[in-house]
Amino acid sequence: MEKPALIVADMLRDFIEPDGALYVGEAGLQIVPLIAQKIAEMREQGAVIIFLCDAHEPDDREFARFPPHCVRHTPGAEIIPQLAVQPGDYRVEKTRFSGLYNTNLEDILKREQVSAVHLVGVCTSICIMETASDLLDRDYPVIVYRQGVADLNPQDHEWALKRMAQILGAQVV
Repeated sequence: MEKPALIVADMLRDFIEPDGALYVGEAGLQIVPLIAQKIAEMREQGAVIIFLCDAHEPDDREFARFPPHCVRHTPGAEIIPQLAVQPGDYRVEKTRFSGLYNTNLEDILKREQVSAVHLVGVCTSICIMETASDLLDRDYPVIVYRQGVADLNPQDHEWALKRMAQILGAQVV
């Protein structure tokens, strides 16, 4: 039986909490209630819930471009308490922008016979867009919730939503 998946990207303490190493800002806090609601709705529908999580080594090459953040086994790499993982959910750790780069995400989607992927989380112009692009390249329909994604700045957020809809072919709702 095919079913949808909800990918909750990088809703981690270093991105969402004000004292986090790469705090997204107020926009990140504002999407938490909608994401919690989407998780509950999708669970009720029997969807696959996947928490996609940055998990870097202390010397990750990404830290040449961004401050060190979401280092494995640190508090900043933890999912925010408002969005607790439940039995049956997946946690997929990633070291690059796309959730499909060198992870088991694609295996999970195939094993669970996922028919479409819904995306929420941060950052719209980085991990959300790169993951959406890779999913669409694999022919998964992708739905991005405009009110369920946030970015470091509003201009990048709007640009990424527009690009995902017009260029990549994601459904932005």
